[in-house]
Amino acid sequence: MCLAFRSGTLFISATTPKNSRSVTGDKLTDDHLLRTMQAMPKIELHRHLEGSIRLSTMVEVAKEYGIEMPEYDIEMLRPFVQMMPTEPHNSQHFLAKFMTIRQFFLSDTIIRRMTREVVADAAADNIKYLELRFTPRALANIIDCPFEDVIHWVAAEAALAVDQYGTQVRLIVSVNRHESIEIAERTLDAIIAINSPYVAAVDLAGNEKDFPAEPFQDFFERAKGTGLGVTVHAGEWGELENIRTAVAVLHADRIGHGVRAWEDMALCDWLIERGVVLEVCPTSNVHSGAVRDWAQHPLSQLYRHGVITTLNTDDPLVSNITLTDELVRVVEHMGFTVHDIKQHMLNAAKAAFLPPQEREILVSQFESALGIIPS
Repeated sequence: MCLAFRSGTLFISATTPKNSRSVTGDKLTDDHLLRTMQAMPKIELHRHLEGSIRLSTMVEVAKEYGIEMPEYDIEMLRPFVQMMPTEPHNSQHFLAKFMTIRQFFLSDTIIRRMTREVVADAAADNIKYLELRFTPRALANIIDCPFEDVIHWVAAEAALAVDQYGTQVRLIVSVNRHESIEIAERTLDAIIAINSPYVAAVDLAGNEKDFPAEPFQDFFERAKGTGLGVTVHAGEWGELENIRTAVAVLHADRIGHGVRAWEDMALCDWLIERGVVLEVCPTSNVHSGAVRDWAQHPLSQLYRHGVITTLNTDDPLVSNITLTDELVRVVEHMGFTVHDIKQHMLNAAKAAFLPPQEREILVSQFESALGIIPS
């Protein structure tokens, strides 16, 4: 199955990748554990809109907009947007999924629909508070619209979805370090122009191995000055010193992934001292090659050492998981107890990009719901 553009549409040929299968990920065998994690009220701080859309919606969009496929079938599309069990787990294969995904954002109607469905899926997974991040540049790329339009569409639809599904939502707007500073500045200008109460923070994502973060210092200082929170992808595929740079230079409140911090105990202690929160996405880390396998994942060590960690999916579509699945896997692979999972939910509540009073309410609600006595 190969990809190419023909007359402005995406052509998908009938040859599927060798050894691909329709099911990916670990089988969840403990029904009681699964039911416990499903019933638990949850918080997610690190989920990308672009990596969370429904396969069924993608097929419907392909039909409606004339994206050529030999069969309009979920299983035909799946290997191009999800990590498959037999393919190498590395950043090349992981990021290649987005080359396909991003070619489905063909109108404001689609962007609105996908935003609404991501919130609906989170609500169905009993996620009570969701921070959803998206990249205006990526969503605007094909339809060539102003970033203000994209931010407005996502924020407006998120507001409607909150009313419909009851899950509290805040948005994080991402820029890529491998793109120009001018694009980042245009994005921040658009955030300020829209002035949506739903936009709570900005994020730096993209290729951290080859592109330094320091050129974005002025961007993040300006964002921080407007009251926006700051989170930065760092210590995922790049050097662990990227974590220190994100905090010291870009003023990051939270770090996306940050799994390489465990390689330096002094850095871990520095993060603890500063109260920096790691948004850890274990399944994604395995799929992307950030860690070799579950046995090598440092989450348990980071958590036991005292680093503030949270649990997240990153890209539910790409990894074919829910947050419930993620929690089950952490218990099964890392020996976490239900109490440990609850503590991670409380960590997330305390790290939410909300005004202080609203954050205190969220923390209180989760302490009550999870049966945790405040310390």
